[in-house]
Amino acid sequence: MTEEIKEENNTEVVTKKEIPDVKPGDTVKVYQKITDIKDGKTRERIQVFEGVVLARKHGKGISATITVRNVIDGVGVERVFPLHAPFIEKIEIVRNSKVRRAKLYYLRTAKGKKARLKTKENKNQGE
Repeated sequence: MTEEIKEENNTEVVTKKEIPDVKPGDTVKVYQKITDIKDGKTRERIQVFEGVVLARKHGKGISATITVRNVIDGVGVERVFPLHAPFIEKIEIVRNSKVRRAKLYYLRTAKGKKARLKTKENKNQGE
């Protein structure tokens, strides 16, 4: 009985291979496939959402998610993206920032200079 359970737990779940190591503080572009249905015709397009990653949850497993925040026309918009969902085309890291905590929920209320994140300097960039 226990051997059967172990075998079930060892089965690999299909995950996406090209997911970059996204951390809180990174500015990312998330390319999402959207299906439009108009007059009985289906059309697929890709919509890009760019913003700062506030949190990464559920580790690196199949249920891993990131919360991305962007301010559009003065209104803060947050979206939660499952990393391994089939509708996520790709995730592109635009900029890395230096942060000292794992969840950046304080950015929701921060204004002006307090809402800025310092850009991380890459050591490998000079080579």
